[in-house]
Amino acid sequence: MDTLLDALAKGDFDGLARCFEVAGLRVSLPGPGMLRIDAGAPASMRLLISVGVHGNETAPIEMMAQVLASLARTPGSLAVDLLIVVGNPVAIAQARRFIDADLNRLFGPERGSLGEAAEAARADLIMQASTDFFAVAAGQGGVTRWHLDLHTAIRPSHFERFAIIPDAAGDPAQAALGAWLGSAGIDALVFNDEAAPTYSAFTAHVLGAVSSTVELGRVGRLGDNALAPLARTRAAVERLLRGQAEPSGADLPLRFRVAQEIIKRSEAFAMAIGPDTHNFTEFAPGALIATDGPLRLQVGAVPEHVVFPNPDVLVGQRAGLMVVQIKPEVADVTDKPGHPR
Repeated sequence: MDTLLDALAKGDFDGLARCFEVAGLRVSLPGPGMLRIDAGAPASMRLLISVGVHGNETAPIEMMAQVLASLARTPGSLAVDLLIVVGNPVAIAQARRFIDADLNRLFGPERGSLGEAAEAARADLIMQASTDFFAVAAGQGGVTRWHLDLHTAIRPSHFERFAIIPDAAGDPAQAALGAWLGSAGIDALVFNDEAAPTYSAFTAHVLGAVSSTVELGRVGRLGDNALAPLARTRAAVERLLRGQAEPSGADLPLRFRVAQEIIKRSEAFAMAIGPDTHNFTEFAPGALIATDGPLRLQVGAVPEHVVFPNPDVLVGQRAGLMVVQIKPEVADVTDKPGHPR
């Protein structure tokens, strides 16, 4: 396995840190699996890129190994203040989604019985490093703060690459991120104004960053991922790091908003959605989504598409999202047509 890829998967940034230090950049290691590089001149962007929050989602790790190898050859071209976070190196080493608990459900104060999980302590370290990183920018006028949390999906999808953006559509800062995601080869955006214990929701709602969970294909074994489909994403990230303008003419992604969350409220929960259902499969109004004892969750008055259906989550956690497409002529609609029945 490539040396840098192996180091990145382990969260070992010692060699990469020395490379940027020799170039005269200010480098620090805020915690295990974290590398912070401050650009030599005052930067107009603070950029957080995270990978490996789920240990079996490895294509973004491979892609970022290529990006960082390229950047290390010309470290002086870095034009942003950068924080790289490898979320769960222990799970990556074991090719497991997580060890004790899903790390991406622990970026919040309500942890219940999961408060003693290894991932809970890891989430605390990551939140502190992220807070410190963005706190500096908060006191600097005109500094853009972005967080790209790179993942891959468990299920196949009608849109192979898509992104979840915390908060409502229409924010000019989010519009800029959406345009960049389009240039990066992302096909669909889902705007979610529901509270969530995910990493990107934490950086958005608590730290005020413009954040996104970006899904880049399917889960795969480290070192065996096909990276050709991510060529546009890699090129866009490299331009972003170097402060280069995006080429014009990129298609804007389709836009969706969350109509309802599917919450597993008891062990009686059962999905009416089959295990082979793709992300963004459309369901007709009134279609049954799931049952939870006497509770029936159904599609609302307009068609809805399912994203992240997963009945195997713990009780109290989100088992999926139902989303509706934002049509240009009704982009300002804010009602939520789907409700438990």
